[in-house]
Amino acid sequence: MIKMKDIQKIYGKNATKVRALSNVSLTIEKGEMVAIMGASGSGKSTLLNIIGCLDVPTQGEYLLKEKDISSLSNKELAKLRNQVLGFVVQDFALVEQYTVAQNIAIPLIYSKISRLERKKHIDIILDQMDILEKKKVLVSNLSGGQRQRVAIARALANSPDIILADEPTGSLDSQMSQEIMELFAELNRQGKTVIIVTHDPMVAEFCQKIIHIKDGKLAEQNVV
Repeated sequence: MIKMKDIQKIYGKNATKVRALSNVSLTIEKGEMVAIMGASGSGKSTLLNIIGCLDVPTQGEYLLKEKDISSLSNKELAKLRNQVLGFVVQDFALVEQYTVAQNIAIPLIYSKISRLERKKHIDIILDQMDILEKKKVLVSNLSGGQRQRVAIARALANSPDIILADEPTGSLDSQMSQEIMELFAELNRQGKTVIIVTHDPMVAEFCQKIIHIKDGKLAEQNVV
Protein backbone atom coordinates (compact mmCIF):
# COMPACT_ATOMS: atom_id res chain seq x y z
CA MET A 1 0.00 0.00 0.00
CA ILE A 2 2.73 2.47 1.05
CA LYS A 3 6.45 2.19 0.36
CA MET A 4 9.02 4.86 1.14
CA LYS A 5 12.74 4.69 0.48
CA ASP A 6 15.34 7.20 1.71
CA ILE A 7 12.83 10.01 2.12
CA GLN A 8 14.32 13.38 3.03
CA LYS A 9 12.55 16.66 3.66
CA ILE A 10 14.44 19.93 3.95
CA TYR A 11 12.86 23.33 4.59
CA GLY A 12 14.65 26.61 3.89
CA LYS A 13 18.11 27.22 2.49
CA ASN A 14 21.62 27.88 3.72
CA ALA A 15 21.56 29.27 7.28
CA THR A 16 17.81 28.72 7.65
CA LYS A 17 17.91 25.13 6.36
CA VAL A 18 16.06 22.63 8.55
CA ARG A 19 16.14 18.89 7.89
CA ALA A 20 12.69 17.65 8.95
CA LEU A 21 13.18 14.06 7.70
CA SER A 22 16.38 12.18 7.03
CA ASN A 23 16.64 8.89 5.08
CA VAL A 24 13.25 7.54 6.17
CA SER A 25 12.40 4.13 4.70
CA LEU A 26 9.24 2.25 5.62
CA THR A 27 6.51 -0.02 4.30
CA ILE A 28 2.87 -0.06 5.39
CA GLU A 29 0.77 -2.95 4.15
CA LYS A 30 -2.90 -2.86 3.18
CA GLY A 31 -5.15 -3.27 6.22
CA GLU A 32 -2.56 -2.35 8.85
CA MET A 33 -3.27 0.03 11.73
CA VAL A 34 -0.11 2.00 12.42
CA ALA A 35 0.92 4.57 15.03
CA ILE A 36 3.67 7.12 14.30
CA MET A 37 5.08 8.35 17.60
CA GLY A 38 7.61 10.98 18.53
CA ALA A 39 8.16 14.18 20.48
CA SER A 40 7.03 17.58 19.23
CA GLY A 41 9.23 18.59 16.31
CA SER A 42 10.42 15.04 15.64
CA GLY A 43 9.06 15.05 12.07
CA LYS A 44 6.03 12.81 12.56
CA SER A 45 3.50 15.31 11.13
CA THR A 46 5.80 16.06 8.20
CA LEU A 47 5.95 12.33 7.50
CA LEU A 48 2.15 12.08 7.65
CA ASN A 49 1.79 15.04 5.28
CA ILE A 50 4.06 13.36 2.75
CA ILE A 51 2.16 10.07 3.10
CA GLY A 52 -1.04 12.06 2.51
CA CYS A 53 0.37 13.83 -0.58
CA LEU A 54 -0.05 17.21 1.12
CA ASP A 55 3.70 17.74 0.92
CA VAL A 56 6.45 16.33 -1.29
CA PRO A 57 9.83 14.98 -0.22
CA THR A 58 13.01 16.86 -1.12
CA GLN A 59 14.57 13.54 -2.01
CA GLY A 60 13.68 9.85 -2.02
CA GLU A 61 11.06 7.54 -3.49
CA TYR A 62 7.42 7.28 -2.42
CA LEU A 63 5.09 4.69 -3.92
CA LEU A 64 1.40 4.84 -3.00
CA LYS A 65 -0.58 1.87 -4.29
CA GLU A 66 2.36 1.22 -6.63
CA LYS A 67 2.19 4.75 -8.08
CA ASP A 68 5.31 6.90 -7.99
CA ILE A 69 4.01 10.10 -6.39
CA SER A 70 6.79 12.21 -7.90
CA SER A 71 5.48 11.47 -11.39
CA LEU A 72 1.95 12.77 -10.73
CA SER A 73 0.63 16.21 -11.68
CA ASN A 74 -1.10 18.47 -9.14
CA LYS A 75 -4.45 17.48 -10.65
CA GLU A 76 -3.63 13.78 -10.30
CA LEU A 77 -2.48 14.31 -6.71
CA ALA A 78 -5.73 16.12 -5.87
CA LYS A 79 -7.73 13.22 -7.35
CA LEU A 80 -5.66 10.73 -5.36
CA ARG A 81 -6.24 12.63 -2.12
CA ASN A 82 -9.97 12.77 -2.80
CA GLN A 83 -10.42 9.12 -3.74
CA VAL A 84 -7.78 7.16 -1.81
CA LEU A 85 -7.06 9.18 1.33
CA GLY A 86 -9.25 10.37 4.20
CA PHE A 87 -7.91 12.95 6.67
CA VAL A 88 -8.74 13.50 10.36
CA VAL A 89 -7.00 16.25 12.35
CA GLN A 90 -6.82 17.29 16.00
CA ASP A 91 -8.85 20.50 15.69
CA PHE A 92 -11.49 18.76 13.52
CA ALA A 93 -11.16 21.35 10.65
CA LEU A 94 -14.93 21.50 10.25
CA VAL A 95 -16.96 24.44 8.91
CA GLU A 96 -18.60 25.75 12.08
CA GLN A 97 -21.54 27.46 10.36
CA TYR A 98 -22.43 24.29 8.40
CA THR A 99 -24.59 21.44 9.62
CA VAL A 100 -23.17 17.97 10.15
CA ALA A 101 -24.55 16.78 6.82
CA GLN A 102 -23.21 19.83 4.96
CA ASN A 103 -19.71 19.21 6.33
CA ILE A 104 -19.71 15.59 5.20
CA ALA A 105 -21.01 16.61 1.77
CA ILE A 106 -17.92 18.76 1.07
CA PRO A 107 -15.65 15.99 -0.30
CA LEU A 108 -18.62 14.51 -2.20
CA ILE A 109 -19.16 17.65 -4.27
CA TYR A 110 -16.51 16.51 -6.73
CA SER A 111 -18.01 13.02 -7.04
CA LYS A 112 -20.27 12.36 -9.98
CA ILE A 113 -23.27 11.18 -7.99
CA SER A 114 -26.75 12.66 -7.69
CA ARG A 115 -27.86 14.79 -4.77
CA LEU A 116 -30.24 12.01 -3.68
CA GLU A 117 -27.44 9.44 -3.69
CA ARG A 118 -25.26 11.83 -1.70
CA LYS A 119 -27.96 12.19 0.94
CA LYS A 120 -28.36 8.41 1.22
CA HIS A 121 -24.60 7.95 1.44
CA ILE A 122 -24.28 10.61 4.17
CA ASP A 123 -27.03 8.94 6.21
CA ILE A 124 -25.24 5.59 6.02
CA ILE A 125 -21.96 7.10 7.24
CA LEU A 126 -23.64 9.07 10.03
CA ASP A 127 -25.44 5.94 11.18
CA GLN A 128 -22.12 4.10 11.22
CA MET A 129 -20.66 6.91 13.38
CA ASP A 130 -23.76 6.80 15.62
CA ILE A 131 -24.63 10.48 15.02
CA LEU A 132 -27.43 10.23 12.46
CA GLU A 133 -29.75 12.19 14.75
CA LYS A 134 -27.27 15.13 14.58
CA LYS A 135 -27.49 15.40 10.80
CA LYS A 136 -29.15 18.83 10.74
CA VAL A 137 -27.34 20.24 13.79
CA LEU A 138 -24.75 23.00 13.34
CA VAL A 139 -21.25 21.75 14.07
CA SER A 140 -20.75 24.68 16.46
CA ASN A 141 -23.38 23.12 18.75
CA LEU A 142 -21.64 19.73 19.09
CA SER A 143 -19.35 18.39 21.79
CA GLY A 144 -15.70 17.62 21.06
CA GLY A 145 -16.35 13.91 20.74
CA GLN A 146 -19.27 14.49 18.38
CA ARG A 147 -17.18 16.85 16.25
CA GLN A 148 -14.46 14.23 15.89
CA ARG A 149 -17.06 11.67 14.83
CA VAL A 150 -18.19 14.14 12.16
CA ALA A 151 -14.57 14.61 11.09
CA ILE A 152 -14.15 10.84 10.75
CA ALA A 153 -17.43 10.60 8.86
CA ARG A 154 -16.20 13.28 6.44
CA ALA A 155 -12.94 11.37 6.00
CA LEU A 156 -14.99 8.31 5.04
CA ALA A 157 -17.22 10.17 2.59
CA ASN A 158 -15.47 8.93 -0.56
CA SER A 159 -14.75 5.45 0.84
CA PRO A 160 -10.95 5.91 0.98
CA ASP A 161 -8.56 2.99 1.28
CA ILE A 162 -6.38 4.86 3.79
CA ILE A 163 -7.34 7.00 6.79
CA LEU A 164 -4.71 9.43 8.07
CA ALA A 165 -5.19 10.95 11.51
CA ASP A 166 -2.99 13.61 13.12
CA GLU A 167 -3.41 13.59 16.93
CA PRO A 168 -7.13 12.71 16.59
CA THR A 169 -7.61 12.45 20.37
CA GLY A 170 -5.51 15.48 21.32
CA SER A 171 -8.53 17.68 22.09
CA LEU A 172 -10.59 14.98 23.82
CA ASP A 173 -10.86 13.65 27.36
CA SER A 174 -9.83 10.07 28.15
CA GLN A 175 -13.33 8.58 27.76
CA MET A 176 -13.93 10.26 24.39
CA SER A 177 -10.43 9.28 23.28
CA GLN A 178 -11.19 5.65 24.03
CA GLU A 179 -14.45 5.82 22.05
CA ILE A 180 -12.78 7.46 19.04
CA MET A 181 -10.00 4.87 19.01
CA GLU A 182 -12.56 2.07 19.15
CA LEU A 183 -14.12 3.64 16.04
CA PHE A 184 -10.76 3.64 14.25
CA ALA A 185 -10.18 0.03 15.30
CA GLU A 186 -13.57 -0.97 13.89
CA LEU A 187 -12.82 0.78 10.61
CA ASN A 188 -9.53 -1.12 10.50
CA ARG A 189 -11.35 -4.42 11.05
CA GLN A 190 -13.53 -3.48 8.08
CA GLY A 191 -10.40 -3.34 5.92
CA LYS A 192 -9.28 0.29 6.11
CA THR A 193 -5.58 1.05 6.43
CA VAL A 194 -5.29 3.46 9.39
CA ILE A 195 -2.22 5.61 10.12
CA ILE A 196 -2.25 7.74 13.25
CA VAL A 197 0.26 10.33 14.45
CA THR A 198 0.14 10.45 18.24
CA HIS A 199 2.14 11.01 21.41
CA ASP A 200 -0.42 9.04 23.47
CA PRO A 201 0.54 5.45 24.46
CA MET A 202 -3.16 4.59 24.83
CA VAL A 203 -3.72 5.40 21.16
CA ALA A 204 -0.68 3.36 20.15
CA GLU A 205 -2.02 0.32 22.02
CA PHE A 206 -4.80 0.04 19.43
CA CYS A 207 -2.26 -0.32 16.60
CA GLN A 208 -0.52 -3.41 15.22
CA LYS A 209 2.63 -1.49 14.29
CA ILE A 210 4.33 1.41 16.08
CA ILE A 211 6.85 3.59 14.22
CA HIS A 212 9.03 5.77 16.46
CA ILE A 213 10.61 8.86 14.94
CA LYS A 214 13.27 11.08 16.53
CA ASP A 215 14.99 14.11 15.04
CA GLY A 216 13.61 13.26 11.60
CA LYS A 217 14.90 9.71 11.63
CA LEU A 218 13.17 6.40 12.28
CA ALA A 219 14.29 5.31 15.73
CA GLU A 220 12.57 1.91 15.69
CA GLN A 221 9.54 -0.02 14.42
CA ASN A 222 7.61 -2.37 16.68
CA VAL A 223 5.05 -4.92 15.53
CA VAL A 224 2.54 -5.73 18.26
